Amino acid sequence: MMTVYRIRLKEKLDQHWSAWLGGLTVIHEANGETVLIGEVVDQAALHGLLNKVRDLQLTLLSVSSLEEDSSSKQAEEEKPMR
Repeated sequence: MMTVYRIRLKEKLDQHWSAWLGGLTVIHEANGETVLIGEVVDQAALHGLLNKVRDLQLTLLSVSSLEEDSSSKQAEEEKPMR
């Protein structure tokens, strides 16, 4: 089972990077930050994705796994990187 992750970046990232980042959805926030959301197959793939963020010299703000709780709502566990 794949885990859905939300990765928050300080900078604005163009939509064309989505394919290079494994097809993650690119969302632009009003404050100029970018949120990447999508399924990641395993921890190795997550580390590879974070390496790509590093290679682009982007500022990583947080990485969150999104999981369904018992009432089928999505819960979030923030892991701030600051």
